[in-house]
Amino acid sequence: MQLFGQILVNGILLGGLYGLMGLGMGLVWGVLKIVNLAHGALIMLGGYALYYLYTKAGIDPFLGLPLAMVAMFVLGYVLQTALLNLIVRSAQLNTLLLTFGLDVVFVYMAQLLFSADFRTINPPYAGKNVTISGVVVPYAQFGAFLVALVLAGLLFLVLDKTRTGRAIRATAQNLIAARLYGVNPKRIYAITFGTGAALAGAAGGLYGIVSQITPYIGVTLTAKSFVIAILGGLDKPLGVIGGGLVLGIAEAMAALYLDPTYTDIISFGLLVLVLVARPAQLLGRA
Repeated sequence: MQLFGQILVNGILLGGLYGLMGLGMGLVWGVLKIVNLAHGALIMLGGYALYYLYTKAGIDPFLGLPLAMVAMFVLGYVLQTALLNLIVRSAQLNTLLLTFGLDVVFVYMAQLLFSADFRTINPPYAGKNVTISGVVVPYAQFGAFLVALVLAGLLFLVLDKTRTGRAIRATAQNLIAARLYGVNPKRIYAITFGTGAALAGAAGGLYGIVSQITPYIGVTLTAKSFVIAILGGLDKPLGVIGGGLVLGIAEAMAALYLDPTYTDIISFGLLVLVLVARPAQLLGRA
């Protein structure tokens, strides 16, 4: 029973981080109608950004997270303004090809600049934990979980309470009506993609604290983010966190009762189940 509790806690903590990964994917997909195949590469770049802020500048990872997010927001804003606005809301194949090309470019640039070595962000508290009723809760993983919840809550508040957030939701729901009310779609698209990149960067930084980063982690994380976005609903930030929790717990249970090698299969199994049960989720509808 204690082992089950430990695995469940591990799955919940991992699921919070997964949810944060899915937030950026879901936001971009819901507003721009783009399945961003470079999402995992942005997560990877965020991990490297936080890694070098810690190792070169000596900034604590959690304190350096806002700096990494700002850098990733700027990168996302520039990418959207310079490239993606050219094909936004065009044929899905065009967006897939362009974002896939960006993914390839980012991966090879990361390999050239950072090498293919495994990197981990190891602050002094990385190996510390607290034990509650026999269940070990690592400080770093718990901190990453809390940050994921906070960022999801902030995104919800921004989308619900701010003028820009309402413009983002209006653009996602009815582009023509949003234009009639004075919304500039290109600016909203750039802000949205920048925000998605910032969330991806935060997820990558936290991933570097609890796991290892290399230039090649992006493909798997893009797939997981895709599944989580569908599970949670493209227009529900807190729902996406819930989708991440479902995936994290499912993977943890698979590792316990089946085999650790089956964890990645769980992602695609859940995707098939959701699309069979609720195919409209793929279009962002409940």
